[in-house]
Amino acid sequence: MEADIRWLDDPRVFRVNQLPAHSDHAYYEDKADVEERNFTLRQCLDGEWQFCFSVNAGSRPADFYREDYDRSGWDRITVPKHIELAGYDKIQYINLMYPWEGHAFRRPACTIEGTWPEQEEKAAAWTGDGCFSQAAYNPVGSYVRTFDLDPKLRGKRIRICFAGVEQAMYLWLNGEFIGYAEDSFTPSEFDLTPYIREQGNVLAVEVHKRSTASYLEDQDFFRFFGIFRSVYLYAQPVLHVEDLWARPRLLADNVSGSLELDLQLSGWEQAEKVLDGETGQASRNGYQVEIRLEDPLETLLWQSRVPAAPKIHIDPVSVGKVNPWDNKRPCLYQLLISLLDPEGRLLEVVPYDIGFRRIEIVDKVMLLNGKRLIFNGVNRHEWSAKNGRVITLEDIDYDVCRMVENNINAVRTSHYPNQVPFYYYCDACGIYMISETNLESHGSWQKPGGDEASWNIPGSFPAWREAVLDRARTHFETFKNHPAILMWSLGNESYAGDNLAAMHAFFKEKDPDRLVHYEGVVHNRDYEDQISDVESRMYEQPEKIAEYLSNHPKKPFILCEYMHDMGNSLGGMKSYMDLLDRFDMYQGGFIWDFIDQALEVEDPVTGRRVLRYGGDFDDRPSDYEFSGNGLLFADRTPKPALQEVKYYYGQYL
Repeated sequence: MEADIRWLDDPRVFRVNQLPAHSDHAYYEDKADVEERNFTLRQCLDGEWQFCFSVNAGSRPADFYREDYDRSGWDRITVPKHIELAGYDKIQYINLMYPWEGHAFRRPACTIEGTWPEQEEKAAAWTGDGCFSQAAYNPVGSYVRTFDLDPKLRGKRIRICFAGVEQAMYLWLNGEFIGYAEDSFTPSEFDLTPYIREQGNVLAVEVHKRSTASYLEDQDFFRFFGIFRSVYLYAQPVLHVEDLWARPRLLADNVSGSLELDLQLSGWEQAEKVLDGETGQASRNGYQVEIRLEDPLETLLWQSRVPAAPKIHIDPVSVGKVNPWDNKRPCLYQLLISLLDPEGRLLEVVPYDIGFRRIEIVDKVMLLNGKRLIFNGVNRHEWSAKNGRVITLEDIDYDVCRMVENNINAVRTSHYPNQVPFYYYCDACGIYMISETNLESHGSWQKPGGDEASWNIPGSFPAWREAVLDRARTHFETFKNHPAILMWSLGNESYAGDNLAAMHAFFKEKDPDRLVHYEGVVHNRDYEDQISDVESRMYEQPEKIAEYLSNHPKKPFILCEYMHDMGNSLGGMKSYMDLLDRFDMYQGGFIWDFIDQALEVEDPVTGRRVLRYGGDFDDRPSDYEFSGNGLLFADRTPKPALQEVKYYYGQYL
């Protein structure tokens, strides 16, 4: 298969040769490595890459991936990093509109003939800027990294993981096309085994700033592109736990627990070919799987020869008395899965910390472990004043510590899945999560002066259905084992439609033990019973909330965004907190937001390091200082408003 530049213009093409999403578990070849988290089967490719910037696809070095291509004059760029923050292209912050508004007329009709018939005449008249692949401005970053394969990875199946790339990427290895991906905020993985060498590998990545995915990623943030999260290779043992789906449940007595488990094994065909050393015959002993729940239960849950198929299902098993997981006591138990060869030698061990808890709606009230649930929440963009959305473990640790010490017990990952480590931190610290799918199409339906939803994306248009379902699927499969996630969110500010209803149905079918959230149904009540399990609104006045809750409400109520902490805001917080005492069905909310989006730059006049917000980079269109509405400044200095939050949230922990 050859790469096709036209994929940028087709919403039906969003992944090519990309591996299916799977759980985010780590795995080891030796139990001694588990405690140290010494992942010897991973090779990091972060660091310096060769780089070429092009203003559009037409001017890009189309054959750069060839091994004999002359790249001697290319620049260097650090991975991970936003291309704009490396000195290329232009920095732009915008909230509602699409970033090309006022510069180019674009509607999704240009991608699929007949999708919007009323747009066909305009589409036919466009002269080159109507499609992303032919646009006069749609920057491209061409990356190349040469590497030798780490000796510990040689002789095994090799995959590559891109933890985050904005926005559309093509991948080659040693001159061979590998695949294509679009979803910026979930891992994109590919199999390199057929093409990788022990030495002298040439990895090439072409990243386009805009594609049809741009219609789905219209979040309120700085519009960057490039490889902005880590890139790494990983090897798999001869038999490998490809996917883990653990469902620990706290039973109705709020004391006892059960555990249901599904495993997907890979490498099965290769493992079946292993012969007994003495007889030269296939071993009769077979491979073994051992599953334990350890510390403090120390329970052997299951032990068996591997069945004739690579899938293992364990019906719910009683594990006796457990300590429930919640914000006050986030008790975790280690699930330990071991794969052994026919001689009893360890091939792989997979540890995963799980928590027993139960989220449900009873009499129209959300309950966690049988008690009313109250969200003392914040929305959180991933952000660093120095590096944009390229954040470190130290940033994550700081953020979670600030949440805990200021009585914040919940976070909404606005408006995309966050880095994998953040979920583990929330598990360990008892931070409740509304985990949000990477979807926002604000600019397709909400216009200055009012709503106009005739071409809202994804709406009910068939061309967009599989793209958004894939985003829901990848989100779920990656993070499904985290006890901190109480609710899945379909995305943000994308109106309504059959495609969102299909996303809701997917989450409910795959994970009936969790709730599903979406706010946009308030704009189209025809989908009220098909999209969200709760009544979720933004910035609603306290008296309007009281009115809803006083008139036979259908669902529990949360504010997915409120208190908009911009400038001298956050006054009047008491009027919202008082609702918690008046109405059991009012279950709190999520302040917008946790941290300012601003960039630290050197002032050309004074030479001092200063923070610059939207509009300060001559970016147009822009929503200017609207990027600054956090409880923390962009350099993570707390604002005075955080004291108000700590006081009021502390009364409802």
